[in-house]
Amino acid sequence: MNIEHLFPTQLYRARLGGPGEKPLLSALADSARAIATDDAAGKAWCEKNHYRGYTSYGSLTDLGWRDPAFADLETRLDTHVAEFARALEFDLGGRPLKLDNLWINILAPGGVHTGHVHPHSVVSGTLYLEAPDGSAPLKIEDPRLPMMMAAPPKKSRARQDNRSFVFVKPTTGMVVLWEGWLRHEVPPAREDVDAERISVSFNYRWS
Repeated sequence: MNIEHLFPTQLYRARLGGPGEKPLLSALADSARAIATDDAAGKAWCEKNHYRGYTSYGSLTDLGWRDPAFADLETRLDTHVAEFARALEFDLGGRPLKLDNLWINILAPGGVHTGHVHPHSVVSGTLYLEAPDGSAPLKIEDPRLPMMMAAPPKKSRARQDNRSFVFVKPTTGMVVLWEGWLRHEVPPAREDVDAERISVSFNYRWS
């Protein structure tokens, strides 16, 4: 008997790394809080869209210009995304994936982010700047789930590659990458967590 694993869904996890990683993460978190305080348009977007906390997704597109820490981050992310693209064996024709947008997320206790995909992105990802113990995880959904109408449920101890959902525990300084079509969400944090979860999310395009 031979069982082969076909059409894998790949997830990339790594430390941000590079010289001065810890002070950079601290500078990014401080900058994120300062921007959240001053960004009236972003706060209005969050209120309109019932986002519990703050995100610059609907308001700012120039974080690298606003703060050198974000410019440094963009350079480091390019390296991670290029490595992931090699692992996926993309034939990019000599044209590397390029950062399309990058935004801040400050998720307040009890906040969530409902299931979604990034339809115009080749590679999407998140860097966790502050992730207190018990912070909301990243919940990833098997992309075949809508076609499994007659499938029995999976065993509670099923291998990760056989599960319908995988929960990625965030840790400070961790970069997570996935392909833009992969559906994901952020469920509520553990009930006893009363600290903010700060991250930076981003999309890369091919053009």
